[in-house]
Amino acid sequence: MSDPTSVAVLGTGTMGAAMARNLAHAGLRVRAWNRTRAKAEPLTADGVDVTQEAADAVRGADVVLTVLYDGPSVLEAMRAAAPGLGAGTVWAQASTVGPEGLPPLEEFAREHGLRFLDSPVLGTKAPAEAGKLTVLVSGPEDAQESAAPVFGAIGSRILPAGAEPGGASRSKLVFNNWVLTVINGTAETLALARGLGVDPRDFLSAVDGGPLDLPYLRAKAEQILTDDYGASFALSGARKDAELISAAAGRAGVRLDLTPAAVERMRRAEAQGHGAEDAVASYFASFD
Repeated sequence: MSDPTSVAVLGTGTMGAAMARNLAHAGLRVRAWNRTRAKAEPLTADGVDVTQEAADAVRGADVVLTVLYDGPSVLEAMRAAAPGLGAGTVWAQASTVGPEGLPPLEEFAREHGLRFLDSPVLGTKAPAEAGKLTVLVSGPEDAQESAAPVFGAIGSRILPAGAEPGGASRSKLVFNNWVLTVINGTAETLALARGLGVDPRDFLSAVDGGPLDLPYLRAKAEQILTDDYGASFALSGARKDAELISAAAGRAGVRLDLTPAAVERMRRAEAQGHGAEDAVASYFASFD
């Protein structure tokens, strides 16, 4: 299994579909399953075999890649897949579940003789489609070696985070805390500009090329300025991640103020109907 050729992808949302396509384009044999099959069907044009049942997707696979919303949805999918799982299969868990979401998944892996990798990814829609995600991975070294061709097909960088699961998920929360800080800071700043009658492009011009400028600020600001909230990182998922970050910080004895406030901000935007839009739609939470 040092050179896996068969991969099962469970979950074909924005990220999972892009990963499945890149795996197939890299020459791996790919089967995919999604709870709503119709969302996975377009992958057949890329040579992906879409299955009706999760168990059929994983049967005989060298690597199972889960790309779902949260820990409970991952566990539900793997339980559905259980009849097709084989002992020794590598399970690369790429969903953002937080360190506290791992124990039930690790227990499932032990019960079924799976080699478990904690392997969340850094990046959103565009890098996923380009195969340029950063893969954080922690878990047994032999399993990491077996999954390397899979990670190489979906990402441009693989960052090892230890031989025990958990390191990668902790790192992912730190990264996402910064992402959410930039997203919500951009949204609030442009909302303040609107409220004070300041042209937001004057703000962007003022920081242009300086130490306070960054490409992600530009990308998120442009979405607001053009009223384009197509999701590269959906607001509902961002709120979920912010909750995971806040909970993990509390357990570690770290007091966060910005992230818990971001949770409430994004909840307001969700209540306004923006949950499926990009996370920068938290902009609307600034207005009644």
